[in-house]
Amino acid sequence: MNQSTLSATPKRPALPAVLEVLHPITWFPPMWAFACGVVSSGAPILDQLLVVFAGILLAGPLMCGTSQVVNDWYDRHVDAINEPDRPIPSGRIPGNWGFYLSLIWTAVSLLLAYALGPWVFGASLVGMALAWAYSAPPFRLKGNGWWGNLAVGISYEGLAWVTGAAVMIGGAMPDWQILVLALLYSIGAHGIMTLNDFKAIEGDIKMNVRTLPVQLGVDRAAQLACVVMGLPQAIVIALLFSWDKPAHAIAVGVVLLIQVGLMIRFLGDPRARATWFSGLGVSVYVTGMMISAFAVRALAG
Repeated sequence: MNQSTLSATPKRPALPAVLEVLHPITWFPPMWAFACGVVSSGAPILDQLLVVFAGILLAGPLMCGTSQVVNDWYDRHVDAINEPDRPIPSGRIPGNWGFYLSLIWTAVSLLLAYALGPWVFGASLVGMALAWAYSAPPFRLKGNGWWGNLAVGISYEGLAWVTGAAVMIGGAMPDWQILVLALLYSIGAHGIMTLNDFKAIEGDIKMNVRTLPVQLGVDRAAQLACVVMGLPQAIVIALLFSWDKPAHAIAVGVVLLIQVGLMIRFLGDPRARATWFSGLGVSVYVTGMMISAFAVRALAG
């Protein structure tokens, strides 16, 4: 029996297992934020399609993919209990291959970022540091909802947005308006990340993961998530008016009002409706991001 078990254990991970541990479904937020950066830069997009494709590859499959495999590697012992069928605890990614893949994806990501220019490389270095600090000791930021959610928001939204803009302008530093929008939408993403924490409160308590619902309680964490999502968008609206872009400001205002309506229903039963609100509310939220990107593009024009 031992011999058959050994023969059934792969020495190297199969491609489907590698793809699964990279979690492609998670690539959309940074790829969308990167697209917002591309649009906001004001640069002609059709003239740089190859660069845009390289940037999308960097933001999604590489940078985000790295964060996912690093997270799965350092969560392998917990996953062996809660989700034993995942690639690493199940043995479909055997031995230390989870760690090796983390290093390989990190190196490839930074090589591509370096080729795309100094500001892209700098933003990628920060994003990669946050990706490792989020999951790996000694920092393991995911253990505290304040820091972990902020790290993800900055990586998935702000840095991806800045990278998209920098790629389009030859790797230089984007305009300050772009940096401000990227920062504001990163802060809003902190609230979005809190929504993901309502589904596993009991398990987080047992594993001493101090998410905001664990620290603040369900109702206060839900209220905070809504405020953190909404307030940065209100500031964006004010900025767009001050930049003489009233049509874009009104459009983002409509987007925010739709979210407020969803928030009211969410606050009625946060635990039961967190997933519902995350699905609908986030879709509306990212629509406002792109509207704001077009506003800044018009300024650049």
